[in-house]
Amino acid sequence: MKIYGDRQSGNCYKVQLVCSFLNIDHEWIDVDILADETKNDEFLARNPNGKIPLLELDQGKTLAESNAIINYLASGSALYPDERWAQAQVLQWQFFEQYSHEPFIAVARFINKYLGLPDDKKGEYESKQAGGHKALQVMEQQLRKTPFIAGEHFTTADISLYAYTHVAHEGGFDLEAYPSVQAWLARVASLPNFQGMA
Repeated sequence: MKIYGDRQSGNCYKVQLVCSFLNIDHEWIDVDILADETKNDEFLARNPNGKIPLLELDQGKTLAESNAIINYLASGSALYPDERWAQAQVLQWQFFEQYSHEPFIAVARFINKYLGLPDDKKGEYESKQAGGHKALQVMEQQLRKTPFIAGEHFTTADISLYAYTHVAHEGGFDLEAYPSVQAWLARVASLPNFQGMA
């Protein structure tokens, strides 16, 4: 299988983490989003939405959207439970990540890290702070009760949220006020086969 991605992207890092935890053999293909490499005809033929990460299987099938990819790769493993309620809990937190976490924390990080916080983006950057802290507060409340985000066991829900939370400071988010989140970050990083972001 081939994985198209950017090693500094949190969404792509999710896929790298699953591959690392599960020892999945793959070919990584670097894609430069700032050079518009997701907008050329060759890439758009694989993913009309023009986004990474993108999984391409040997048969030529392609799968986009980071959480869909990691759940597909983790299916049948302990990272993605078979039991319906446990699976729904994982999905609940992944939807939270995409709608309540990523649009604030990841976007603020992109403006700062990728774009260099230009003057014309400072207003947008600052507007992301309140929403990002709200998401971190929700995570803090959950992680006071359970060691992992969807309960007692490490799942793809943790991978989804770890990806951008562990670099939240690059978007201006100080995690000092979230001790349970910090403890969880350390817990994830101490797991066997953990791989840091390149």
